[in-house]
Amino acid sequence: MEKGHFALTYRNLKPGEFITFGTYPQSVDGKELAIKWRVLQNSGSELFVLSEYILDCKRYHGKSADLKWRDCMEIKWPDCDLREWLNEEFYNTAFSAAEKQFIKTTHCTDNGEGCPDTEDKVFLLSVAEIKDLSEIHGKDLRRAVGTDFAKTKKPDGCSLYVYDKTNKDNYVIRDGEEVGCSWWWLRTQGNKPSRAFFVGPGCSIRSYGNNSIDGYGVLPALNMNLS
Repeated sequence: MEKGHFALTYRNLKPGEFITFGTYPQSVDGKELAIKWRVLQNSGSELFVLSEYILDCKRYHGKSADLKWRDCMEIKWPDCDLREWLNEEFYNTAFSAAEKQFIKTTHCTDNGEGCPDTEDKVFLLSVAEIKDLSEIHGKDLRRAVGTDFAKTKKPDGCSLYVYDKTNKDNYVIRDGEEVGCSWWWLRTQGNKPSRAFFVGPGCSIRSYGNNSIDGYGVLPALNMNLS
């Protein structure tokens, strides 16, 4: 898609509307499908978007299938494996060369106490961002469900936790079916250097996620250039 046509197509989108952009495996057998993005903000010159679905399950840090949830280590967002994965493997898998020209490099702050700012093509939301965006879109923005691919167990041992207990607040209706929500990572460092913030299925924002947990989801965000 040419830049002028791209900008013309998406410039009038309103927060809460959706676009498709890029592809990623989403079925149990790994079939690639178009990624659905929710528009969070539209400044006229750029779109701030968030994946509507948890696309994969990754540890905040750590790649070995032998890692246990207690095997967390001190790490900051700039150096964690999840940031590297988002900006390398995911970025190169999900987007073509033509699509990459529309993805802005975003200056990410609120990465945690003492954590440097970063420059990212793809990133996770921060605590400050999800709180501010919840004021605009409502707390239901925090309820996330994963694709079938995200739920499948990967070679690194990760598979998405899905709520399956009795609290109905932790479910949403998708395509006419009641679906359990999942936990998903934020980029902000948690209450210890070996932890990160995450969002729970009931919309809670928590600070105590050991960064080696293998069941939390990845909800990518990015900014798209409309100019």
